[in-house]
Amino acid sequence: MVVKVIELVGSSKNNWTEAVDNAVHEAAKTIHYIVGVEVTNFTANINEGEIVEYRANVKLAFKVK
Repeated sequence: MVVKVIELVGSSKNNWTEAVDNAVHEAAKTIHYIVGVEVTNFTANINEGEIVEYRANVKLAFKVK
């Protein structure tokens, strides 16, 4: 088996978990055989002292057929 890994950034207005879920969900629309995800970094955009966007850098692994 051969696995390819790509890096993505997911975002959410609600939380970091949803940012990861959004990255995986969007990738799954065009990438098949996803086997794993590694979260490498969490960041956020802040406006007037409030978090307005959560971001998660992820590495997504999928089988190459």
